Amino acid sequence: MAVDSRGAVALGSPDGRKDRVVHTRFSASELAAIDAAAEAAGLTVSAFMRSLTLEGAGVRPFLTDDDRAIFEMLVSDMRSVGVNLNQLARSANASGRLSDADLAVELSEVQRLVAAVVLELRSFAVRGARRRGAP
Repeated sequence: MAVDSRGAVALGSPDGRKDRVVHTRFSASELAAIDAAAEAAGLTVSAFMRSLTLEGAGVRPFLTDDDRAIFEMLVSDMRSVGVNLNQLARSANASGRLSDADLAVELSEVQRLVAAVVLELRSFAVRGARRRGAP
């Protein structure tokens, strides 16, 4: 395996040919699921499997540094929401009631966070499909 001066692994042969074959056995249902996933990603089964294998082996990272930074921000936001919900629960347990205004604020924050996570996961999927389509 060739590694350049930055520590990155050189992928493929110098002429771009893929001249090695790996054999793997799948059940009919597994292969159908792989075919559907490859089609959804706009790739051949070979390109799809190659991409997943290289990412899984750590040759190509699943997440970029930007992706990790976004996840760290989302995790921080989730912790804040968790702390606030815990405070609401303590208050409700101590007093036997919960302020509608406090609950509305926290539920709004949870909804905002869930929407942000969904958008980020969708963008990861799109970027991953684009990366997989790249030679």
